[in-house]
Amino acid sequence: MSAEPQISHEHVSNNAAVRETLLNRGIRPESLPAAEDVKKVERRLSSDEKKALKNPDTLDGE
Repeated sequence: MSAEPQISHEHVSNNAAVRETLLNRGIRPESLPAAEDVKKVERRLSSDEKKALKNPDTLDGE
């Protein structure tokens, strides 16, 4: 664990460099829309699939 401060410093340094690169390209991360969580999408798709299996007649928009 003696290398933890060095790793933390490197992590902060890398994040700052990435942010600066984005800003130089006109991208402000805090103004981007939030992406939908992958797990949330997986749960929604699973739920939709279960509903479709329970009501197969409604698949054609009937």
